[in-house]
Amino acid sequence: MTRKSHRVLPGFGLSLGYALVYLSLLVLIPLGGLIAKSAQLSWPQFWEIATTARAFAAYKVTFGCALLAAIVNGVFGLIVAWVLVRYEFPGKKLVDAFVDLPFALPTAVAGITLTTLYANTGWVGQFLEPLGFKVAFRPAGIVVALIFIGIPFVVRTVQPVIEDIEQEVEEAAASLGATRWQTFRRVLFPALFPALLTGFTLAFARGVGEYGSVIFIAGNMPMISEITPLLIISKLEQYDLPGATVLAVVMLVISFVLLLSINLLQWWAAKRHSGRHIDAGVQA
Repeated sequence: MTRKSHRVLPGFGLSLGYALVYLSLLVLIPLGGLIAKSAQLSWPQFWEIATTARAFAAYKVTFGCALLAAIVNGVFGLIVAWVLVRYEFPGKKLVDAFVDLPFALPTAVAGITLTTLYANTGWVGQFLEPLGFKVAFRPAGIVVALIFIGIPFVVRTVQPVIEDIEQEVEEAAASLGATRWQTFRRVLFPALFPALLTGFTLAFARGVGEYGSVIFIAGNMPMISEITPLLIISKLEQYDLPGATVLAVVMLVISFVLLLSINLLQWWAAKRHSGRHIDAGVQA
């Protein structure tokens, strides 16, 4: 007699159906409507709207600033996570709480605050401008805003992995004659890389679609510091629905290709790391 297993969660059929309905209502149907709307245009019309000089400049600013900010967050987010896990110092819990501040702070408030700080009369900007560094109302201001809203993704993704790495591993590497750089490069970094890449991906994705914290500090000058989401909003305000739809589809396609490539790289890195563990176990 076959015993029927009882699980706390609903069965596969109910769970799959709920997941598909939920995903369709929130993601697939809106994206499908976006693509269907853009499909009403002919290919020459679509290409003409998508490849204007202003659109190309907006793509460059959006993806370039998001990529640069994600790289910076990848480096310094790893350092912040490492310090929070491995060191004890006064005010550690307060610093740990500040990491989540960009999650709780409204993006418009963050944009206004950063603009106030980095403007030519701001607390920070008044010292940078005489040195030739203009941050506010320049692409550099966009990078600063994206670093601010993206760093929690890296820290909170890498932090649990660092906590799981036992310090005895570093001590064993040091006892075998490895320098600190060799220990980091050959022992720690391979274990951290998949999580670090995940945090980088999340920060990059957030940066590509960010709007509220950017528009105040960017200056929004066409061909210089205008991001694609703002250009889409501008076309909607001008009742240019086809133009806004085309730009949104281009953003969707480029973002999907980039994120897919990063996820494939992450899968390859995780597979390679697990393969190393298996080989080490066999040799042992």
